[in-house]
Amino acid sequence: MGCPTARTGQVIGLLGGSFDPAHDGHAHITREALKRFGLDAVWWLVSPGNPLKERGPAPLKVRMARARAVMQHPRVCVTDIEARLGTRYTAQTLQALAHRYCGVRFVWLMGADNLAQLHLWQDWRAIVEQVPIGVVARPGDRISARMSPAARLYRRYRISGRAAQLLGRAQAPAWSFVNVPMRPHSSTAIRDRGGWNRPKHQSSPENTC
Repeated sequence: MGCPTARTGQVIGLLGGSFDPAHDGHAHITREALKRFGLDAVWWLVSPGNPLKERGPAPLKVRMARARAVMQHPRVCVTDIEARLGTRYTAQTLQALAHRYCGVRFVWLMGADNLAQLHLWQDWRAIVEQVPIGVVARPGDRISARMSPAARLYRRYRISGRAAQLLGRAQAPAWSFVNVPMRPHSSTAIRDRGGWNRPKHQSSPENTC
């Protein structure tokens, strides 16, 4: 099947990104999100490309293979569903998923670094007001994330870290910021060290779940 399955009433966390490449830091925040936010499962949405980045990522097929090797967990699905849906931006993806998976509750997951720049995303307010958002702290981004335009604008909708298990059943807008043991892995650092070669040509997506 080309798209992951979910039952009515389930709470699914969505971790989106180019995963160029996927690394243990991604796996770490995924496991923490499963524990902290009351999720039944997490889907990795390996995107066709990141609109905020000037240079395109490695071919989707290559990134999918790496992601599956890095993230092996019975409650995590690595998927290329954005390529299949034909969506380019997160707000579009969330709308398409809500239409396709009626009765399923979605939670958008992100590292604190992404919260710090969320206001730069296309239709970012629509994202915040459509699904709850679970934010996991990463190295060096706690203060900038908490002081970001998005955090300030929606500060009264924040669920404390102690009550983060309620996030999956909360009505948007709602968000929670949790501090977890941090790992310094970075896709950028891996590329800079020459540990990830980007082939020049994009391959077609493949079935993953």
